[in-house]
Amino acid sequence: MRVLGLDLGTKTLGVAVSDELGWTAQGIETIPINEEKKQFGLKRLREIIAEYNVDTIVLGFPKNMNGTVGPRGEASERFAALLKREFSLPVILWDERLSTMAAERMLIAADVSRQKRKKVIDKMAAVMILQSYLDSKQ
Repeated sequence: MRVLGLDLGTKTLGVAVSDELGWTAQGIETIPINEEKKQFGLKRLREIIAEYNVDTIVLGFPKNMNGTVGPRGEASERFAALLKREFSLPVILWDERLSTMAAERMLIAADVSRQKRKKVIDKMAAVMILQSYLDSKQ
């Protein structure tokens, strides 16, 4: 069984999955979404969950630096409830403060162009969220 890691944005959903032993996170893809129209790529997520035999979902939970929950955190809470209803799997909200910034720094250090970074940043953030979760379990 594997763990799925998600990084929710307003226009994209970064997706990562663990290996079968739950040690490492690998980026899968970035799914285009439209938060305003409540289009969250659930059909594609269902395919990924089936393909990788996922039994748990870890969703990035962007808290404010002081630990409070702002509008993006509330959006993640709503999305977590939707995922639970839609897939009947446990959904863990995982503190993701600074994960997108860390992913961007990593891509800059790897000399990835700005245009390419934009395409993979959410997938990399999902990897960082999931890897943080996996590391906490070992």
